[in-house]
Amino acid sequence: MARLSRRMADLKPSAVREMLAVAQRPDIISFAGGLPAADTFADLDLSPPPRDLLQYGPTEGEPELRVVLSRHVGGFGLTCPPERIMVLSGSQQGIDLAAKLTVDAGTTVAVESPLYLAALQVFRFFGADLAVLDRRDPASGWAEQPPALAYVTPTFQNPTGECWTTDERRGMAEACARHGVILFEDDPYRDLVYDPCDRRPACGFAPEGASWIYQGSFSKTFAPGLRLGFLAASEDLFPLLVRLKQAADLHANRLSQWRVLQYLADPGRQARLDRVAAYYRTARDRFAEGLERHLGNLASWTSPPGGLFFWITLPEGVDEDELLTKTRERGVIFTPGRHFRVAAEGRPAIRLNFSLAEPEAADRGLAILGDCLRELCKTA
Repeated sequence: MARLSRRMADLKPSAVREMLAVAQRPDIISFAGGLPAADTFADLDLSPPPRDLLQYGPTEGEPELRVVLSRHVGGFGLTCPPERIMVLSGSQQGIDLAAKLTVDAGTTVAVESPLYLAALQVFRFFGADLAVLDRRDPASGWAEQPPALAYVTPTFQNPTGECWTTDERRGMAEACARHGVILFEDDPYRDLVYDPCDRRPACGFAPEGASWIYQGSFSKTFAPGLRLGFLAASEDLFPLLVRLKQAADLHANRLSQWRVLQYLADPGRQARLDRVAAYYRTARDRFAEGLERHLGNLASWTSPPGGLFFWITLPEGVDEDELLTKTRERGVIFTPGRHFRVAAEGRPAIRLNFSLAEPEAADRGLAILGDCLRELCKTA
């Protein structure tokens, strides 16, 4: 075999992407991925885009869209001029760019645990040493050797669905600024809100001169197939991120950018977001009722105030992978908690997505999950 880079030894397949292939089978009930419901996708029946969008475009993104995005983030507490907004080929690209910007083999990156599994995959691929942070005391252990980067998802965290308090957001931003740590905030779920909570970006609390990256996505509320996200960044980091994107794909899809611009400019957009949130709130509440019916005496969980996931804590001694083997044999899949953890810490857990399966199928799937869990508990 040809000689490959040392990094290839750390390249692992995505557990969720592999299970998505299984989820396409009509006999499978999937709680595994983070797929939004197709019923929530925006109407894309638009007039034809301008022909000049078929040409190459600017790396940073379409100027008019960047102006709108600057106003967009300003509306929820993050001040950033259009000149420091960049359109991404999906927010996953932002994680890749941030890792390329900051991580060499052995670089320390502070993360939550559990955390978004694709971010975990990227940081490990670039050779990061991962340090678990406590959002209530984020700078613990930073005095001697602070990390280069702190990656956090304060609003409806994936996989737990938790939402940070105002003090935790402010404390995170201040700790990063005090210790010279780049704050990287991932915020793909902020519009999927079902209960009141503070959703102001932690980056919005960053003091003057601090280094930060904030990124958002249109996949959960508009259309994931467009593969479009965006980032905003502090003045010191933005030019470097632009150069990294130039080396990756020159620019994001211009036709997708045009469609997103029409979406953001639609006067009915907020009403549509309210309908989407109401749709998912109903799905969440129905799913919680199913959990109580089928797993109420077997596991524990907290109803998420937003996002698309339930984090289910299992009894001690239950093997997550053995449980998945049993449920998969009966046509139900989910994501084992180990894929989200930095190390094998804490009680066994699983992540369940409540947005994709139809109500009847979801209830049937939870019944199967409960039956399989009871079988394992008898032998644990």
